[in-house]
Amino acid sequence: MGNTTFTYDVLVIGSGAAGICAALRAEREGLDVLVIDKDRYLGGTSAISGGWGWLPGNRQGVAEGDTREEAETYIKALAGPSHVPEAVATFLDEVPRAMDFFENEAGIEFHYPEMAPDYQMDTPGARKSGRAVTVAATNGRVLGRNRLRVQPYLYPYTVFGYMPEIGPDIATFIKANRSLKAFAYVTRKLTRTWAERLVFRRALVRTNGNALMTRLIAAATDAGIPMWTRTKASRILKDDNGVVTGAEIEGARTGTVQARLGVVIAAGGFSGDTELRRRHFGHDPRGDNHTTPTVGHQGDGYRLAHAAGGVMNADPHQPASWGPVTVWKNLRGQDRIFPHLRAFGLPGLIAVNRRGERFANESYSYHDFGVEMIKENAGERDTYGWIIGDRKAMHTYGIGYAKPWPLPTWYFRKVGYLTQGRTVARLAARIGVPADALRRTLDVFNEGAARGEDPAFRRGSNWFHHFKGDMEHKPNPNLAPIDKGPFYAVKIQMGDLGTYAGLSVNTRSEVLTEHGEAVPGLYAVGTSAVSVFGGGYPGYGANIGPAMVFGHQVGRDIAQHAREREARRA
Repeated sequence: MGNTTFTYDVLVIGSGAAGICAALRAEREGLDVLVIDKDRYLGGTSAISGGWGWLPGNRQGVAEGDTREEAETYIKALAGPSHVPEAVATFLDEVPRAMDFFENEAGIEFHYPEMAPDYQMDTPGARKSGRAVTVAATNGRVLGRNRLRVQPYLYPYTVFGYMPEIGPDIATFIKANRSLKAFAYVTRKLTRTWAERLVFRRALVRTNGNALMTRLIAAATDAGIPMWTRTKASRILKDDNGVVTGAEIEGARTGTVQARLGVVIAAGGFSGDTELRRRHFGHDPRGDNHTTPTVGHQGDGYRLAHAAGGVMNADPHQPASWGPVTVWKNLRGQDRIFPHLRAFGLPGLIAVNRRGERFANESYSYHDFGVEMIKENAGERDTYGWIIGDRKAMHTYGIGYAKPWPLPTWYFRKVGYLTQGRTVARLAARIGVPADALRRTLDVFNEGAARGEDPAFRRGSNWFHHFKGDMEHKPNPNLAPIDKGPFYAVKIQMGDLGTYAGLSVNTRSEVLTEHGEAVPGLYAVGTSAVSVFGGGYPGYGANIGPAMVFGHQVGRDIAQHAREREARRA
């Protein structure tokens, strides 16, 4: 297609949760909306995520007694000096409105789990349920012709192609090698997955973030919203009054999109961009000390907005939502990455530094553990640590991507993901940590773990820790001695789930200039915008919850904002 002009009311750049939610609400307001994405697939990082949304004030939480005051107290404690009360108030105001729309008008079936603890349960205002929601598993057939257009799972994070859901589903998978009932359950899930992949090229059952994006994209398809992939916005356009009027695009479609009411940037963060990481990630001054599993987060949204007058807001005390990762190459030499979002909160696993010493509570959330990992490696050239486990843990749970018995460990060792040593000393030598120090670390840990205690870091001391562990393991769901060889190690490095620093926006999600003025007609939502949580990570879905809420708000209000501009000029 040549250089053509396409005319719409609203242009949305990015097809993750933030972008599709904005498009859905704008379409419901009677607007003509176009969504574009530079990737070959729709759904972005949202489609490979856990799919949860942290949404305090939802109907389950209210019924359980959650209050606005408790949520504000909790968020403020996590944000610390980065707290922006006006942004938080807007978020909490909008949560019930957004959820009402998605449930009752967009056909999104939220699932309200009995337990989904906040990540910092010892912080005032935290609750063990009622804030994090997810989406029920979905059949890909609801997408019709778009069934294969949704971003596939991050394969190393699946169990042979099936993505277990957080909660009872994944808990059953963990027991598959210890329970005939669980084994039969897993066998049914995997058999169906493989059969569907054989017949339909991709499994029909979608879970987690893939279920969320399947439902959202299906709703957008039903609403007639065009969604163009392999199409990139290259420049934001303005009129003589400085009002954003559209964008130039290139790729599968090339030309100009005229957007009468405005442009919504929902193109993800910047953790995949070396230059921006060097500028904003303190642990990555050279741009080679961080690997992101996110999709499409190359800072496109920032560069588009910056050229139009927008600026970066780097106020959050953590510039990203951290997540330790392991990076390796498969037997064909292809790069692989595994985000450790849960694995080493399980019994019989610990994390140590380059000196063979523990440095944090392994049952922290991935974000809070990442904060400690960065602190531990301050001043070092590379940021890394090691997950350590023994035969019992490997046999029972595996270590992340390395699956447990009855699967052999040879493949995971051959590709360099897993290191094995017959003794602690042999393992220490192979991973380059002092053997005496690692032995002392294990001795101290094992003494407490046998009693179900961790005096050094209080691991296994609250509901969130237990939720990450094996709830049936006694005396503590998170602790077991590490004392049966052979011993295993997996290297962990720094990664993220999306950036918290982002485009400066006001409470209407309008992009701001360096003088704090709105760029009229330009919006940023999702990880393209600065996080409402100020660098803290409150619970499951801390990126997707605000993405959906602020996307909904922009889609609802964008026409009203345009009318206000017209009235001021009249």
